[in-house]
Amino acid sequence: MSEIPGLAMTTETKHISVCVCTYKRPESLKRLLGELANQETEGRFTFSIVVADNDGLRSAEALLSDFAVGAPTSVTYCVEPQQNISLTRNRAIENASGDFIAFIDDDEFPAKRWLLTLFEACDKYGADGVLGPVKCHFDERPPNWVIKGKFYERPTYPTGSVIDWTKGRTGNVLLKRQVFDTGELSFSPEFHRAGDQDFFRRMIAKGHVFIWCNEAVAYEVVPPIRWTRTFMLKRALLRGTIGMQHPTTRLRRIAKAIVAVPVYSVALPLALVLGHHRFMNVLVRLFDHLGSLLTFVGIKPVRSQLVTD
Repeated sequence: MSEIPGLAMTTETKHISVCVCTYKRPESLKRLLGELANQETEGRFTFSIVVADNDGLRSAEALLSDFAVGAPTSVTYCVEPQQNISLTRNRAIENASGDFIAFIDDDEFPAKRWLLTLFEACDKYGADGVLGPVKCHFDERPPNWVIKGKFYERPTYPTGSVIDWTKGRTGNVLLKRQVFDTGELSFSPEFHRAGDQDFFRRMIAKGHVFIWCNEAVAYEVVPPIRWTRTFMLKRALLRGTIGMQHPTTRLRRIAKAIVAVPVYSVALPLALVLGHHRFMNVLVRLFDHLGSLLTFVGIKPVRSQLVTD
């Protein structure tokens, strides 16, 4: 762990540690850090930034050092050398000192009032944590079929809605510190990329309540590589594999996949007639269920747990 000096935080107000887990995304991380530096607080809280690098070669360290020179807050840089997002989240938490802990992904950037909106919602509803929407952002206009297919649009819910564990994500969330003070690992390494859902499942079972705030927006940058059919299908296979890591839902996923695979297969020709965006939507859903079935019979459809291209 290395501490990069910034402004001293006050003890008069609540403090938020904003945690970012990163892996070889220098341009996206630079953009995110710049937007975090411009967060509005209205004096309600102070915040610092914790960046946990999942690259044992410390590829993000130089960027963090440069950013910290003019940063309006302190920045902590730490490394988790073992390739595992759950371990990296745990490493970030170990280095976080706030009364609250926020998470945002390294390929996202927040609206200016993102952190303030999460904080106010947590206070208003008396929740243990608040999740917000992640909306897609294109720096370049993608092909029409990508937009029409809404491949990167995620579900949203009315503000104040209580979130169940299946909707739990760490891409845009603020959590009270006591949620993590359990004496056990917050994120289970065995689940790897599915560790966030497992975390929310266990915390909700303990009585913690998490709500949704639809105004606390973060944006996911969707680069051209993610517009490709290959990327979408690989990611669908991986999603199906990850879904099988949850023992409580494994049998249900298999049952759904057994029905869905033949149905979607038959629907493909009709979907193609209705437009390429519909064809790809059906094909992505088919590959999602295929990922589950292949995993069930012991075949690993995607070698890496991280699909980047």
